[in-house]
Amino acid sequence: AAEVPVLALGAGTRMLAPGGRPAVRTGAPAPDAGRAVELTPAAGTDPLFAGAERPSPGLRPARDPLRLPADAVVLASCDGGPEQAFRIGGSAWGVRFLPQDGGADPWGAALLGRFAALVAARSEHTAARAFFTRRAEAWEERFAHQTPAYEAGVARMRLAPGGVAVDLGCGTGRAMPALREQVGAGGRVLGIDVTPAMLAAAARHGRTRHGALLAADCTRLPLPGASVHGIFSAGLLEHLPNPYAALREWARVSARGGVLLLLHPSGRAERAARHGRPLDPADLLAEENLRPALESAGWHLDAYEDAAGHFLARALLA
Repeated sequence: AAEVPVLALGAGTRMLAPGGRPAVRTGAPAPDAGRAVELTPAAGTDPLFAGAERPSPGLRPARDPLRLPADAVVLASCDGGPEQAFRIGGSAWGVRFLPQDGGADPWGAALLGRFAALVAARSEHTAARAFFTRRAEAWEERFAHQTPAYEAGVARMRLAPGGVAVDLGCGTGRAMPALREQVGAGGRVLGIDVTPAMLAAAARHGRTRHGALLAADCTRLPLPGASVHGIFSAGLLEHLPNPYAALREWARVSARGGVLLLLHPSGRAERAARHGRPLDPADLLAEENLRPALESAGWHLDAYEDAAGHFLARALLA
């Protein structure tokens, strides 16, 4: 559910199949060691297999058939054994053919190298999804008391009817009803989050009545340039590994004069005290740090409030 990358090899691939047991196939003969494993066309666009060379001739195909989910994508096959490698969803791969006699093989080593690179590239998303997936079910109830603060923050955006508003890092989408009220029936509201489980929780709580939900990376938004009139983001920017890149991306998708509203339902001093530490001079949300960070991305800080009960920063795209 958290989309943690998984690579299953050999007999371990049975753990990815329903029940973890081989299927029974009739009619097709079992592959033998002399039959070559070939990549399928789907492998060319697969996140793990793209760019892979043809499997080495010494790699023997798996002989026992395996029952895969209906939505599995077959990435390598051979005569008599169509499911030699496959992907389930966007993050689980199974590779069933192995080196002869358990020896090392350059193709397998290259596969492991690509998987290590994929894990590293997805590490930020994996950590976020792993953290929030197990909390998604109870998130709305746990933080329902913050909804009035979200509504008050959205009110400060002062968006015009008919505009496009984005709740970025939306979680369960608590800001979406207020955003819909501002842009009206003729506007568009998007709730964007990197954790599918949080978006599923948002849907369960009826947020699709107010807008669309989208799983996406906030630093690589699948939105055209200058298409957004308002971005609401609560408790997100300061946790990103590259907040400057995020601010530039948010500026890219925003129309001139677009509004960025950064919110936290508690002030910086309150949060620091809650975690038993003093205020950090290097904190990105400190005004002396946030203002130049915004300006470097094309934003102008219009309002800044770091009060006991909330943090709010409003910026306009120059």
